[in-house]
Amino acid sequence: MSKSRQQKLEKRKRQIERRLERRNWPEQPEPILRARNIHYEVSEKTRGLEVGGIGAVHQVARASGLIEEIDGRLKLLKVHLPYHESDHVLNLAYNILAGGTCIEDLELLRNNENYLDGLGAQRIPDPTTAGDFCRRFKAEDVEALMEAVNASRLRVWAEQPEEFFEQATIDVDGTLVVTQRRI
Repeated sequence: MSKSRQQKLEKRKRQIERRLERRNWPEQPEPILRARNIHYEVSEKTRGLEVGGIGAVHQVARASGLIEEIDGRLKLLKVHLPYHESDHVLNLAYNILAGGTCIEDLELLRNNENYLDGLGAQRIPDPTTAGDFCRRFKAEDVEALMEAVNASRLRVWAEQPEEFFEQATIDVDGTLVVTQRRI
């Protein structure tokens, strides 16, 4: 590898290490996953991301009101240092969308600069923090999360035009097919 490329890789590694340094965060007024100003383009000089649509998925979560619903209904954290409830919930969901199979796979994502940039996030919760968050759930918290998802879902359905509801296709063969190949 050329010295120039090696230096660039080392610089990016230092940048991500600085990004993930332990800090005393002040209370955060809004969720840390922001992705407000993401644009997609095709260029030979931009960085690529295996999960390139993650920013668009997050924009759908915002536009549907899911983020506000989660933060409004789910109260597991006393203070937001720096994460909100929606940051934790979406972090776990995005891990699955990114091909993660266990909570430990969050470590790969939190060290992926392109992934963090795609979400507009300085950082995401590490596996230990995510596990601590999950252990806070009680039955009523699961119900609150389900209500948040359902409220957002109903809002999206209500925005559909009438012709959307004219025909429904129901798949009744019950066949399960693997859609992801593991190497």
